[in-house]
Amino acid sequence: MLNLIQKYNVQGPRYTSYPTVPYWDINSFSGKAWNETLQKSFEESNDTEGISLYIHLPYCESMCTFCGCHKRISKRHEVEMPYIRSVLKEWRLYCDLFDSKPIIKELHLGGGTPTFFSPEHLKMLIDGIFRHAERSDLHEFSFEGHPNNTSKEHLQTLFDLGFRRVSYGVQDYSEKVQRAIHRVQPFEKVKKVTEWSREIGYTSVGHDIIFGLPHQKNNDIRQTIDKTNELRPDRLAFYSYAHVPWLKGNGQRGFKDEDLPGAEEKRQLYELGKDLLTEAGYYEIGMDHFALKSDSLYKAFEAGTMHRNFMGYTDSKTQLMIGLGASSISDSWYSFAQNVKSIEEYQHLVDHDIIPIYRGHMLSEEDLVIRRHILNLMCRMQTSWEDESQQFNDLELVLEHLHEMELDGLVNTNTNKLSVTETGRPFIRNVCMAFDLLMHRKAPEKRVFSMTI
Repeated sequence: MLNLIQKYNVQGPRYTSYPTVPYWDINSFSGKAWNETLQKSFEESNDTEGISLYIHLPYCESMCTFCGCHKRISKRHEVEMPYIRSVLKEWRLYCDLFDSKPIIKELHLGGGTPTFFSPEHLKMLIDGIFRHAERSDLHEFSFEGHPNNTSKEHLQTLFDLGFRRVSYGVQDYSEKVQRAIHRVQPFEKVKKVTEWSREIGYTSVGHDIIFGLPHQKNNDIRQTIDKTNELRPDRLAFYSYAHVPWLKGNGQRGFKDEDLPGAEEKRQLYELGKDLLTEAGYYEIGMDHFALKSDSLYKAFEAGTMHRNFMGYTDSKTQLMIGLGASSISDSWYSFAQNVKSIEEYQHLVDHDIIPIYRGHMLSEEDLVIRRHILNLMCRMQTSWEDESQQFNDLELVLEHLHEMELDGLVNTNTNKLSVTETGRPFIRNVCMAFDLLMHRKAPEKRVFSMTI
């Protein structure tokens, strides 16, 4: 395994989209073209499967130095209502483009820290969304909770609004690691919010754990997973820490590079964590994710219906996903669009009745085919080009890149099919990179991705 790590530990995307953001063709993108694909996708899918809605709530009271999200650090809670008004105004601008009410199948509150906002204000937000939309009969609403500030009132309020899934950022239970990443939260707080969630009736409680953090050792992973197993969350995200300070400024400079585990040590942390989770009855599904057999994400993985978009892995597919709030990304399947990142600019544009996007990408026919293959790999660990519609001009080039991976035991290929082996699962990003024609044609001129291991 060490030789494989040394060989394949390179910069690579996490493939929440294809093309990845650094390869978006922003010169051929326009707001008009985005609106046209948005309306097309809405007409094709709203009545049959509904849409997904992601709402970015960017405020946090303190900086966590492991975080790569777009956020604003503030203790001034008077910012809540102006921001909510802007989000609701943006939503109305989108609804004005449609000839019928959106049917929302998935709704996710992310951040930042959604529970920075008061329960009362979160209720105003969700009620405001549904003044212009309907709930799908199969809706799934979820949010990210911070164990330090998620109250029982938060949980009850969102449950009453239809939320049934919550994920808590745990990261690691070592006090030394927590201090290094500026995220100090005792096990007792995580235990309390997890128990409240179940008591209220949430059907899926998730925990996020990160390996590769500063000062993190095998014993820290063992302790964290032992404590996690005491609480038995329904699903787990076991993420690799992405050290990208060149993208996120000083937010990820709260410790020295030499405090981070090396590539082999990091892979040992992953393997140990994976073994412990497997022993505890969790099943690996997709990249970085584990779930109990009773959880809906495991069932979707088994049924081949799991989907991946800018919100991560989801139980089922929607063709159209609209992102609201500063920095949010929307996906019409045919195109991507990202909102401006500055909260002030976002609010200014919305106040002037302008949908606040500033860049995007219109997918070509080739993009759409490659996107399907990468989605298949990320969600099902296999893909096929047996169907003529899934073939593309540079398929032979992709097969050349896959040949060496096959010799290394990472994949199995035949004339028209590819499957990822058990050995290859930790290298799924590398397998997807074999299909990334845009990256093959033009390597990044500067460092833009984290290391794959």
